[in-house]
Amino acid sequence: MTTTIANPVFDTAIPDRPVAATDPSATSTSLVALEDLNVWFTDAAGTAHHVVRDLSLGINPGECVAVIGESGSGKSVTARTLIGLTGSNSHVQATRATVGGHDIQQTTDAQWRRIRGAQVGFILQDALVSLDPLRTIGAEIGESLRLHGVTKASRRHERVIELLEAVGVPEPDLRARQRSGELSGGLRQRALIASAIANDPPLLVADEPTTALDVTVQAQVLDLLAERKAAGAALLLISHDFSVVGRLADRVLVMQGGHIVEQGTAEDVLNSPQHEYTRQLLDAVPSGTTKGEYLTAAKRAQALEVPKTSPVRGTESADAPPVLEVTGLTKSFRGPDGVTRTVVKDVSFEVRAGQTLGIVGESGSGKSTTASMALGFLKPDAGTVLLNGQPWSNLAASGRRSRRREVTVVYQDPLSSFDPRWTAEQILTDALEPATDGIAFGARRRQRAQLRECAEELVRLVGLDPQHLAKHPLQLSGGQRQRLAIARALAPEPDVVVLDEAVSALDVSVQAQVLDLLTELQGTLGTTYVFISHDLGVIHHMSDHILVMKDGEAVESGNAEQIFHAPAHPYTQELLGSLQMLTAHTPLSR
Repeated sequence: MTTTIANPVFDTAIPDRPVAATDPSATSTSLVALEDLNVWFTDAAGTAHHVVRDLSLGINPGECVAVIGESGSGKSVTARTLIGLTGSNSHVQATRATVGGHDIQQTTDAQWRRIRGAQVGFILQDALVSLDPLRTIGAEIGESLRLHGVTKASRRHERVIELLEAVGVPEPDLRARQRSGELSGGLRQRALIASAIANDPPLLVADEPTTALDVTVQAQVLDLLAERKAAGAALLLISHDFSVVGRLADRVLVMQGGHIVEQGTAEDVLNSPQHEYTRQLLDAVPSGTTKGEYLTAAKRAQALEVPKTSPVRGTESADAPPVLEVTGLTKSFRGPDGVTRTVVKDVSFEVRAGQTLGIVGESGSGKSTTASMALGFLKPDAGTVLLNGQPWSNLAASGRRSRRREVTVVYQDPLSSFDPRWTAEQILTDALEPATDGIAFGARRRQRAQLRECAEELVRLVGLDPQHLAKHPLQLSGGQRQRLAIARALAPEPDVVVLDEAVSALDVSVQAQVLDLLTELQGTLGTTYVFISHDLGVIHHMSDHILVMKDGEAVESGNAEQIFHAPAHPYTQELLGSLQMLTAHTPLSR
């Protein structure tokens, strides 16, 4: 909802504001005490967007409060307000707003620089943007230590290694010498968490801290955060992962449209939700019990369930030749320490038309490197890739160019894959536009109009509004950018789409919409998906067949039911055991 306020300085009373109930947990000892918090953002036209409305919240030492809600609900803005990062175009107004005893309405930028890291640690959602790409991970974490009193270089290095080990980073001494662009998404996220807890702050603000982590590392990180809480730290957790919320939170607040619509103990909210919106969020979580069904309430209401015995996506024939055939892929890289490591070793799989192959494994297992070789972006040291029965991996770049539209990709970090100078419309029309050599001026003009219509259709398909076409990637939320990336991948109507953690950054309601959309498009177009994810619920919901990877090798493969109900390899059993532990406190089925 948008409210136009005549005075851009917001120095008048808030009109027609409802009275908010004070959170009874906010006391004189609370590390966070908010009463009637309101946040606006002003756009270039002077219009104020009221994004957080009358929010009251208290967090005491040793307590975790989780805030859940879909993208745009105001939860991340609330988190950023607590660390002074709402931005210059924002206005914050509250009856009371203190963090660690500091009035955040009066705190200067210089004061915030002393507070952040020492008194408030923060873990933001987008690790690629949050980490300095020009510095090593060790230097990044070490700088936080230096700014807050650890002056001896040798002690900083020791502490960096301790922190990386604590958050589950393998070969921490090596990783400390690498930059963020050299690490997987999961390793970057763990480095960011290490930086946030480096100075043992009494308050942690964590915005989707485990989004990029596989279940085994996620469990390790949650244990670490639970230890911090047990030691007396307060934690504000922003998450769309209900298993994380159920494992860590004492209380849960549900936000919709800037308002708190439901709050209570984690057990009450997750097991006995009272508000319809909360129930819809819980129903949208994919799992084994949702396989073959639509996740969104609107789809279910239309009684358009995908038949379990003959799913819409199952248009493939067992006798049809593979669309994508991978045989014996192997790849090694030389690290900054001079040691050559094999990151993918003798991996083989095939996918037929209309099938979905799910690839699972922990961060660093070789999933994304395997995908890069299958896409033709990375040349294998050994092995071959066939696309539609024709050689693909051993072609020169010029030979692949004419066939590039046959296979597309959606990356884990969409922002890094977009040209920041382009609008969403330019990004999509570039993916849609055929060669225009020899086309007359008038025909080109008509073609541009048709491309605009196609771009509008694509953004609607992925749950965006055509008005988003005028925006640049940095003006979109993380979830909106991911939907734009999916629209771009679908634009040329490819035979194969590789989805590398394509829904990991999305809240559960948007994730459900995207998964339903992918299922529908697969049924209509017969598109083949290679779905890479650390989220086992998503993999089980979407996949026909599953490949399990560990340390660069494919340790197990089979159909989805076989893998989930009768795993043969100890590592697969470990993964599923971690999932059961994470979901023990959360109703992940309808």
